Amino acid sequence: MEAHRSMTPEELDAHLERIRTDGYTLVEDVFDADRAAAYLAALDRLVDDLDVGKGPNAFEGFSTTRVYNLLAHDRVFEEIPVHEEILPIVEGVLDRGCLISSLSSIDIGPGEKAQMIHADDQLLPIRRPHRALVCNTMWALTDFTEPNGATRMVKGSHTADHSPDPAKSYDSIPGEMRRGSVLVWNGSLWHGGGANETDERRVGIAMNYCAGFIRQQENQQLGIPREVTMRFPKRLRELVGYSVYQHLVGHIEKRSPEYLLGGEGELESVWDRADRSEKKRRN
Repeated sequence: MEAHRSMTPEELDAHLERIRTDGYTLVEDVFDADRAAAYLAALDRLVDDLDVGKGPNAFEGFSTTRVYNLLAHDRVFEEIPVHEEILPIVEGVLDRGCLISSLSSIDIGPGEKAQMIHADDQLLPIRRPHRALVCNTMWALTDFTEPNGATRMVKGSHTADHSPDPAKSYDSIPGEMRRGSVLVWNGSLWHGGGANETDERRVGIAMNYCAGFIRQQENQQLGIPREVTMRFPKRLRELVGYSVYQHLVGHIEKRSPEYLLGGEGELESVWDRADRSEKKRRN
């Protein structure tokens, strides 16, 4: 595994400010060419092993190949959700109690049409604009260019009071980036995959997160075999859902679900903490 560079506080603040104002930010040189090749090799093997075909609808893409639930299929992807340069940005947009919503690949093939403009949180039935509930990332395993289908974004649209109409067209800009870069955006940002007008593939990994108090897009606890999750480091276990949000949400009989992986599962609930604080105040 290549060494990861920690982000400085100043860099982190700059990325968070760009997401606050524009709805997205770009982090360059997150991983090298060898790592990109390793991810691509694993994806190509999975496409064969799992007999993955092209998308069955316009949204997923009729010339696009997607592999879902990557954490269940290859260890090489386990480093992505906890990357030291990217996770702090996500935690800054959401909070440290965030969860992995989904981890999948998107391989846009030649001839693919542009995806409809959408927001990743538009299925959540709440008034807009709202605090960030989803924060998603796209890891470029190949160069992303406007001709080959770079993600298109409507700058500043995360502050809109409504979701985009899938039947309409919107002015957007391409998120062009070099291989090894990662695009991070607020889940309310209007965006969509671009059209691939070249003879080359455009491959990215969609590493998506959500707030710890809403349902994940992919059911991580049922989708990833427990014996696989047991080998995860503690932070990755927390991110897939073996954790408790704000000392209450997600517990099992007042225990952290971590006990299902062989951990202690000790939990001081929010009410236990409040009671302890009150007793300390009285004394």
